[in-house]
Amino acid sequence: MRLKTILDNLYATRSQTHLANDPLSFCRRYDSADDREIVGLIASCFAYGNVKIILRTLETVFGRMGRSPRKFVEGFEPERGLDLFGGFKHRFNDARDLCALLLATRFMLEEADSIGEFFLGCYDADADDITPSLIEFSAALRAADYSSVFGAAEIPADSCFPFFFPSPASGSACKRLCMYLRWMVRPDDGIDLGIWRGISPAKLIIPVDAHIQRISRYLGLTQRKQADWRMAREITAALRELDPADPVKYDFALCHLGISEGCDGKDLLKCAACPITELCDKGA
Repeated sequence: MRLKTILDNLYATRSQTHLANDPLSFCRRYDSADDREIVGLIASCFAYGNVKIILRTLETVFGRMGRSPRKFVEGFEPERGLDLFGGFKHRFNDARDLCALLLATRFMLEEADSIGEFFLGCYDADADDITPSLIEFSAALRAADYSSVFGAAEIPADSCFPFFFPSPASGSACKRLCMYLRWMVRPDDGIDLGIWRGISPAKLIIPVDAHIQRISRYLGLTQRKQADWRMAREITAALRELDPADPVKYDFALCHLGISEGCDGKDLLKCAACPITELCDKGA
């Protein structure tokens, strides 16, 4: 199959230099898996919007967390956190949302000793993919007690904390959570980290951002127009035909055709040099 040949070559020749434009790069600043999984969760949660702003936000957050994010989270107290991160803002998330995220992370460490073990407690190994696992994971974290952050048992309506933990049950593409799972679950190939055990890469769903949405349509991997959970599963199903054991391995390289290589489907000079142009309906 020509598509498999082209995408396998794209995967094999993907550039680690693209990590500089990717929030995943923050994980590789730390040697400890305990630190990396925490950094990955926070980095993925704020991975929306302009790339430069995302990276600037993460520099701020991790700069204040110190040398060991794991130790910071284990000792995290919301009252001090609200002071430490006072004035924090990333688009529509504020210091309260960040502190609630840190508290959620502390809860997971207290209950299961790691985020990976907490997720494994939600994992349905018999399901076709991670759909039910993500539903349970997000529901558990949204139902936790954040009154020490918000001053009330209920998460206030003006908080965007729930945005960090969307659910396939509502139709969301869950892009950032799917990206986080890719980082943690896929084998360490110089890009992804391969930290978590017990979760099959075959069950992962591709993170659908604007670049994957567009490029997947160019390649005929989906005909859907809305970036929702159905689109994410449809694209993943097409990629699973190429690699049943590791369908989302193509995500980083495809996504960075847009992020780092500037693919927008409009500049035909770029199309001429693109490695997927042969099968792309914009470049062919």
